[in-house]
Amino acid sequence: MTALKDLTPNFRHVRLLLARTAGHPQGDREEGYDLLVPLDEAGRLDAATWKTHQAFCRVRRFSDDGDERIGRLRRKPGGQWYFDYEEGDADNEIGFRLGEESFVTGEYVSIMQDGTMQTYQVARVEKP
Repeated sequence: MTALKDLTPNFRHVRLLLARTAGHPQGDREEGYDLLVPLDEAGRLDAATWKTHQAFCRVRRFSDDGDERIGRLRRKPGGQWYFDYEEGDADNEIGFRLGEESFVTGEYVSIMQDGTMQTYQVARVEKP
């Protein structure tokens, strides 16, 4: 279990919610992600802190059907960020240019989910 004392001061809880899509013209507040990640001053993922605190970088995917998945934020050689839930690559969700995105309220990020790119809006960024 992660204790607050184990986190560096730049760790943040980030809430991502499904943005507007053809199937969800208003978005969906019941589908998204909760992230516990280190961010730099610009709100970007802090790779140096992640490298020394990987075990604390968590992902929780939730949806309106009650399906919940718990995983970790990982990084491939070359810098591509992804969410890893189980052993192997089959369930990985790749973030589109997550290393360049600013996790600032109101901004958008894209995540490849089951072969489909989905867009999420940053709904909240706060200290854990």
